Amino acid sequence: MEPPAKPAAARRLLAKLLLFGVIALIVRFAYVVSVRGASCIGSADFCFFSSPDSVAVAAAGVSSGAAFVRVTGDVSGSSPALRDLWSSRDWRKAVDFYSSVFQRLEVEGFVSKSSKTLCVGSAVGHEILALKEIGVPDSIGLSRSRAPPLVVAGNLFRQPFKNGTFDFIFAGSILESTQRPADLASEIARTIKPEGFLVIHTASAGDVYSLHSLFDLFPSFRLMRSHEVDGLDASKQLREIVLQKQDDSEMENLHLNSIDGSVSKCLVPEHKQRILNSAEPLIQEEPLKPWITLKKNIKNVKYLPSMADISFKRRYLYIDVGARSYGSSIGSWFKKQYPKQNRTFEIYAIEADHSFHEEYATKKGVNLLPYAAWVRNETLTFEINHNPDQKTDEKGGRGMGRIRPAEGSSIDLGSDDVHLIHGFDFAQWLKSTATERDFVVVKMDVEGTEFDLVPRLFETGAICLIDELFLECHYNRWQRCCPGKRSPKYNNTYGQCMELFSTLRGSGVLVHQWW
Repeated sequence: MEPPAKPAAARRLLAKLLLFGVIALIVRFAYVVSVRGASCIGSADFCFFSSPDSVAVAAAGVSSGAAFVRVTGDVSGSSPALRDLWSSRDWRKAVDFYSSVFQRLEVEGFVSKSSKTLCVGSAVGHEILALKEIGVPDSIGLSRSRAPPLVVAGNLFRQPFKNGTFDFIFAGSILESTQRPADLASEIARTIKPEGFLVIHTASAGDVYSLHSLFDLFPSFRLMRSHEVDGLDASKQLREIVLQKQDDSEMENLHLNSIDGSVSKCLVPEHKQRILNSAEPLIQEEPLKPWITLKKNIKNVKYLPSMADISFKRRYLYIDVGARSYGSSIGSWFKKQYPKQNRTFEIYAIEADHSFHEEYATKKGVNLLPYAAWVRNETLTFEINHNPDQKTDEKGGRGMGRIRPAEGSSIDLGSDDVHLIHGFDFAQWLKSTATERDFVVVKMDVEGTEFDLVPRLFETGAICLIDELFLECHYNRWQRCCPGKRSPKYNNTYGQCMELFSTLRGSGVLVHQWW
């Protein structure tokens, strides 16, 4: 009796079904890889191979076929909130965006698969995962809060890395959001290797002024590329900036080339000069009623922060030269009207008249310099003039003070309105206080001494440190009290004032006519 043929047929049928299933899986896998690339992280499609960076997808237990991202061996350290985030469409969209960014940078040679990379300010790790997906496994993120396993927690301004650790650093938009961009830039420069690359994405460097302010944060880097790219939100444009750190020999050559015997001089850079194209015009004709015309003109002033982004400055300084009382300009104008872009300014009040000094002792955040701004350090006589045409203030109509060298003076020092004061070299003080990486606003009302101070600023190169200047120029103007008569207090003419303003603007200084 022959054995039945049915079991053999069943085995053959089962083998065919298994073979068909294997072929189907292979075809399916080939399709997913061809559509999604080397990795299928975040895809709702089935994928049973891990990506090259050991990041895998576990679809089991996730509703609607959404993928759950995990890094091998580290999922247990992740919070449920992060796991939910990793399975979202927005997460995948962000990772895909940064993947395209880094693939483009890889093609251009700025990052490679062997690069040791850092993403500064990465909140949840989109950038790090994107780097790993394109095959850059040695990547880590640093933020104020940890987001394991992609992002470690740390102080951005004292990073837990040795000097010259990274080949590639991606800063994203962190530089424009921090209140301490210069400190963060310094740490980035410290941790990146010579010849290493830094990539910044920013929405703030949309004008030439702010772009150069950003470059000034990285004096040891050279610009490789700067252009606009689409942001994660395609409706918003970003500027992608690529910088490369120079090695020690290049920096030494740069330093030697800068020593040419005229280090105190400077040329106002072009990006500051271009701001002048948008400035309000100067009043060319002498006004018949200057006390009205010049005061109204303040409303026409186009402030620099209204024309450019000032986010990338190291510090912010307001220096009131000839400050008089707190309410004269600091409290009534600068505090209330000047557009500060939410930046905190260090305020310096320079005032030689001792009658105002006591008031400043009660004003927090104001540094009083109880001296006279002058062209050198010396003793001066200070004279209070009670011209009836002078403007008054809350001090009960006290006259305006003027300085003159004490030597050879015939002024009666026994008068209550004349006394000795200390003068200091304002230009040299400014050079010791501020740098070109700071944002410096100066208001100058010095009763005619501007014709001494401004040339000294040019002579020393300190003029290049001033971003915006509000200057009252004193001349023998028509007196309000006495029609047809000019003030005998000043020898200079309105034409000479215009020459002073024109010289400043012609040199690229954003100066406004102050009253």
